[in-house]
Amino acid sequence: MSRVVVTGRVPEAALEKLRTEHEVDAWEAPESIGREELLRRVEGADAVVSLLTERIDAELLDAAGPQLKVVANVAVGYDNIDVPACTERGVLATNTPGVLTEATADIAFGLILSTTRRLAEGERLIRSGQAWKWGMFFLLGSSLQGKTLGVVGMGGIGRATARRAKAFGMEIVYQSRSEIDPATAANLGARRVDLAELLAISDVVSLHCPYGQATHHLIGAGQLAAMKDSAYLINTARGPIIDEAALASALREGQIAGAGLDVFEKEPDVHPGLLELENVVLVPHLGSATVETRTAMAMLAADNVLALLSGEQPATPIN
Repeated sequence: MSRVVVTGRVPEAALEKLRTEHEVDAWEAPESIGREELLRRVEGADAVVSLLTERIDAELLDAAGPQLKVVANVAVGYDNIDVPACTERGVLATNTPGVLTEATADIAFGLILSTTRRLAEGERLIRSGQAWKWGMFFLLGSSLQGKTLGVVGMGGIGRATARRAKAFGMEIVYQSRSEIDPATAANLGARRVDLAELLAISDVVSLHCPYGQATHHLIGAGQLAAMKDSAYLINTARGPIIDEAALASALREGQIAGAGLDVFEKEPDVHPGLLELENVVLVPHLGSATVETRTAMAMLAADNVLALLSGEQPATPIN
């Protein structure tokens, strides 16, 4: 039997599936595993099932040893994994795309509604016990019908968010490394533009691009200044795509109307300037947080491990 190390809590169904064929060493405490403990546990592992909270780098790969065959990340993003270091050591890395697409798009559109209609502000007002009274100008927001959604990164989650926006009567523009297929573009009425044009014409900008060196602080002071002062910025991708200090300043100065964030630059910490503002909705990385989706993610990671250890090709390899 091969030894599989699971670096954090995952649904029991995935652990049971792995245990049918292999020895499983799973970290099951509610808090994240410490680095030293993680390095100790991976020693001699044939497979590692990792969460995005754990850094999989050369140090960890070397601590595991040359018998390590696969690192299965329970996430679609893999900026926590040093993929070249895995490749150099002959370790296959996998992720879990597809299964979290709809859940994350739901959160993206939930943030769009929460910011444009000021739902979180209203909820906070009532819970605070402040006196309020209906009025014609009370907590006025912005409608979506006829407005433009700019999607940065038109992968599966970006397209799913665009489908929701179309149902709300929005026009779609997108920026992506490549064009989407013509049938999908026609169905969405989506037009490809460069980032500068997207920022200038969009009423809502939603980020769905992968995070890496090329997208670090993709949205900074210059990009925020290029947006409409009535526009909203949504991020369900990765926190460091946005310069949070620049965003806090732009929101405070009224350069843009609002923002909705599910991810943060130095997660779980949030820039203190954002915490002081009413025109930003902040949620704690809930993009894939449904029972069904998290279970599907863990099961796909388990399937990838089982496939590789049995000599087969995993469904979703990265390298």
